[in-house]
Amino acid sequence: MTIRDWPEAERPREKLLSLGPQSLSDAELLAIFLRTGTAGCNAVELARRLVREYGGLRSLLQADRNRFCATPGLGKAKYVQLQAVLELARRHLEETLRRSNPLHDPTETRRYLTARLRDYPYEVFACLFLDSRHRVIRYEELFRGTIDGASVHPREVLRQALLHNAAAVIFAHNHPSGIAEPSDADRRITRRLKEALSLVDIRVLDHVIIGDRVTTSFAEQGLL
Repeated sequence: MTIRDWPEAERPREKLLSLGPQSLSDAELLAIFLRTGTAGCNAVELARRLVREYGGLRSLLQADRNRFCATPGLGKAKYVQLQAVLELARRHLEETLRRSNPLHDPTETRRYLTARLRDYPYEVFACLFLDSRHRVIRYEELFRGTIDGASVHPREVLRQALLHNAAAVIFAHNHPSGIAEPSDADRRITRRLKEALSLVDIRVLDHVIIGDRVTTSFAEQGLL
């Protein structure tokens, strides 16, 4: 039976239009993205199989290019479409963040930083450069390291902050282990960066650590 033969209320597209996207399961949302199934398997059945095979929607969205493209029912065209969709989502979050004040809207800030950093298999240190009213000037990923850590150079952070004429900054980095607790090294580099930037009157507003399902704020923990 094809999806067209299903009752209208059970079809993913019609269900989304009548009840909203939040009413759909992971497989139903994925089926809308896939649009078509494979021989003897409609889009919803294919989506359910993919979610089972990958162990969840997130694992599928994170899959490397070779595995994704080699999976029956996916391929290069779907990989390109998916990457475009994910980047659209990131840019939407960035535009939302630019219209807000990161200091007054920490939820949007963390949502954006999580979308950017959570899924890297190695540590990445990033910075939000802010103006005097704490509006976002630019987001930049400054350093990348191994899964054990990233080498962060205060001189380069200072150079970029001055280049963007930033009045304040928010640091962020991910822990590929998924644990968002700050390490001793995290505390030390934050102190060094804060001291270096204070010499040119640039404030460090926060340092956010991105774990798997949780974030930790240095500001909220009283670590700044």
